[in-house]
Amino acid sequence: MSEIRVNNITNRDGSTGTTVAGIPVVDSTSHFVVPSGDTAERGSRGRGVFGGASPETNTIDYITIATAGNASDFGDLNQTRRRPSAASSATRGIWYAGRFSGSYQTTIDYVTISATGNAFDFGDATVAGFSGAGTGNNTRGLFVGGYNNSINPTVRNQDNISYITFSSLGNASDFGDMTQARRELGACSSSVRGVFMGGKFTTTAPSYSNLGNTIDYVTIASTGNAQDFGDLASKIAAGSSLSSTTRGVYGGGAPGFSNVIQYITIASTGDAIDFGDLTEARQLLATASNSIRGVFANGNTPTNVNTIDYITIATTGNAADFGDGTEGRNGVAGCSDSHGGLG
Repeated sequence: MSEIRVNNITNRDGSTGTTVAGIPVVDSTSHFVVPSGDTAERGSRGRGVFGGASPETNTIDYITIATAGNASDFGDLNQTRRRPSAASSATRGIWYAGRFSGSYQTTIDYVTISATGNAFDFGDATVAGFSGAGTGNNTRGLFVGGYNNSINPTVRNQDNISYITFSSLGNASDFGDMTQARRELGACSSSVRGVFMGGKFTTTAPSYSNLGNTIDYVTIASTGNAQDFGDLASKIAAGSSLSSTTRGVYGGGAPGFSNVIQYITIASTGDAIDFGDLTEARQLLATASNSIRGVFANGNTPTNVNTIDYITIATTGNAADFGDGTEGRNGVAGCSDSHGGLG
């Protein structure tokens, strides 16, 4: 690594002077503190991004999670699709698989969350499918479950866990299996654990007759099969999960249209506890967080809605209005540059 020496001749207003990179060595009668973390992780973070949907779209929206307001256009996915999964590091947002025009996709694409613009190709999923979930830490993204009736008509739900490394491009790799095959589940994480909540177990696409309250977990840095964590308060699917560094939260879902929010403590095991209610009961919604505030976006009531509401994760209570998405849709996948897995 090169060494760069810097003297104290830069103008006080910063209008002139040398731009440096590498390891700074200060030659000055005074001193300063070099910011910690890599360059990409410094500065403003706290953006939530939402991509894909039903009806099938390539739209990506974004919000600033710390403030309330309407979503803005970010750009487009490189593959139009519905019900992809999403995960993110502090810099990259990933959308994984999905369905387009009746075909199950293996597409993985990514964006740089701090910028705006269209997505780029990342690689391919281990299994084609849709209606799975994603989570991860700053190193790895995990993608779990899903549905594909073309692989084996009698075993349509998937139990697979796959992973990618955010900093590189390439195809996903096998991680292990969940305790039960399912789709339309929620996923969230701390920096150590990935947790998977609820889901639909029935093999017929439109039915909500066979739902689960299963919560299972993995250690993100390793590979292997998931272990039992506990149970959600009810059997539910088609909700979505978010997290702080310590608490995982699940909101919305089916059967019907749920407004229930419940939570767990990620570092322990045990059953979920009631948190409060969403502003609008709905299913097939998306989530994002900045580790302090959790956001629930869009969904189906059964009309597609552009509702965005939020909670403060460390407390309990009902959600409050945040603003509106750019359009009404369901089956959106959300992620952020500051969620609980990045703590």
